[in-house]
Amino acid sequence: MNNKFEADTGKILDIVINSLYSEREIFIRELISNASDAIDKKKYLSLTDKSIDDTANPFEINIEIDNKEKCIVISDNGIGMNEEDLKNSLGTIARSGTKAFLDQMKDSKEKGDVNLIGQFGVGFYASFMVSDSVEVTTKKAGESDAWKWISDGRNGFNIEKSSKDTSGTQVKLFIKNDAKEFLESSRVQFVVKKYSDHISYPVKLIEIGKKDSKEETINEASALWTRPPKDIKNEQYDEFFSHIGAGFGKPLLTLHNNTEGTISYTNLLCIPSTRPFDLFNPERKSSLKLYINRVYITDKCDALVPAYLRFVKGIVDTQDIDLNVSREMLQNNPAVAKISKSLVGKVLRELKKLSEKDKDKYKEIWNQYGPVLKEGLYEDMERKEALLELCRFSTNDGDEFISLNEYIESMKDKQKDIFYISAETKTQALSSPHLEVFKSKGVKVLVMSDAIDQFWLSMAGQYKEKNFVSITHGELNLDDIKSSDDKKGGKKKPDDKKYLTLIAQLKMSLGDKVKDIRISSKLTDSPSCLVADKGDMDVAMESLMMQRDPEYKGAPRILEINPEHQLILNMNKLMDNKKNNELVNDAGMLLFEQARMMEGKLPNDPAQFAKVMNSFLVKSVN
Repeated sequence: MNNKFEADTGKILDIVINSLYSEREIFIRELISNASDAIDKKKYLSLTDKSIDDTANPFEINIEIDNKEKCIVISDNGIGMNEEDLKNSLGTIARSGTKAFLDQMKDSKEKGDVNLIGQFGVGFYASFMVSDSVEVTTKKAGESDAWKWISDGRNGFNIEKSSKDTSGTQVKLFIKNDAKEFLESSRVQFVVKKYSDHISYPVKLIEIGKKDSKEETINEASALWTRPPKDIKNEQYDEFFSHIGAGFGKPLLTLHNNTEGTISYTNLLCIPSTRPFDLFNPERKSSLKLYINRVYITDKCDALVPAYLRFVKGIVDTQDIDLNVSREMLQNNPAVAKISKSLVGKVLRELKKLSEKDKDKYKEIWNQYGPVLKEGLYEDMERKEALLELCRFSTNDGDEFISLNEYIESMKDKQKDIFYISAETKTQALSSPHLEVFKSKGVKVLVMSDAIDQFWLSMAGQYKEKNFVSITHGELNLDDIKSSDDKKGGKKKPDDKKYLTLIAQLKMSLGDKVKDIRISSKLTDSPSCLVADKGDMDVAMESLMMQRDPEYKGAPRILEINPEHQLILNMNKLMDNKKNNELVNDAGMLLFEQARMMEGKLPNDPAQFAKVMNSFLVKSVN
């Protein structure tokens, strides 16, 4: 009896067969997945239907390679099909949602983007990518008749009665000349390992007609993540870590959870002990492997975890996503979004728990992945507080990293803000004159030396009602914070009027190189420093902008001078005689350039700087 394909099925087959695909191997995954589903269904129905016996033979999936006939046979002893099932399953679109993809597939084909296999679950129809024709022999459990379905994928299909001793389905593919690679046992084993290693049932392979060929099981037939965590040894987790190619050595942290509810999924995640060399590559995305009912789907599902958790490796397995879905659709799939929200929460909670229970191990994680985790402060405002709790910072007071909670606990009386300094390196930050008054008062300052710090700080604003304040920004008033040797508080602000003439002269000589000149209340040892005006860009952010755009000049800064430094006192005395103005101008230029160098910048005019410096050296030597 000849039957025509249902219209939409014909369209899919046309796209599948006549387009060029780079992942034709996917047909093995699809047929094994179908076989596994058929066995699952038989096991389930046998619980309530006595006519369906699931004890006669152990459940398994068999693959036979016959080079003489140039065919592959994939068979199972699952539920099987009858004539009506064959028509409905292999002659029409059986899976919901498939029709909705037809227009998308057509558009992709017209645009030249035809690499749909591996992105779109075409199921059984993928067989025709590698086959001239396909025969399906099947017998439904509890029924006596067997049936055979035959098609070349183009001219409809035939269904006829056949014979089969046991229930189940056998799919026989007559391989095309350009697909002979799938007649090699090593190729088939590789594909099964890649996609179906964790199918619950053994997948057995044998080569028909080959001398000394033995049937062998080529998959693990057991998914580690499906077992209760209490039954799994650490050594097994370590083996899994190596098996998925997560890295060398042992994982720093393993997370194994089974979540049930409106969305059910299992995750087995690892954090490697060593970060990959390309961790900071802008193109690098998360690489969790997505399984659906233990069937590998993709490791390109960026929607499972955000980019700032891209260092997390492992798998997510769920039955709440239709296998028949494209990678593009996964990004906007509501189930994936719910899994992602739950998964990210789990990872952050586990990291917090580790930071409290094992500070040394958490320190290892932070040293490897801290800068990446901080990207979340910029990208994920919903979890800002949780991420800030996980952050660790170096300070001007020793080498140990501290949390923001620890910083707040160490704050001085009447200290209202969280102070920080930004620089390209910690060494550069610690040499900054801006730190002098904080050191004298025993106030901790966080060191921000990661590039991402400049982006999230402007957005975070505060933590536990404490503002983040840059010590190189604006005018700071620290008078209320007592120093260790001053019970009455900080030193009094100097009288600006004594230096009005000097400041006026320096403003005239430096011109638009500076935005303003003022007396500093935070310098104790250095004669000068540069400060960003309120609302202007921080020094470190300006450096980042210059790295990206060599033409970017930035805004002029405020030059602060230390009224108690001997150099400033001497310069102020020189202003009593106008003959010294040129000398004061040269000294002002050196002060300005010195302040710039403390920020890691070169003099604006190196030749002029050297000339003035040499002049001063000659006078001092004489």
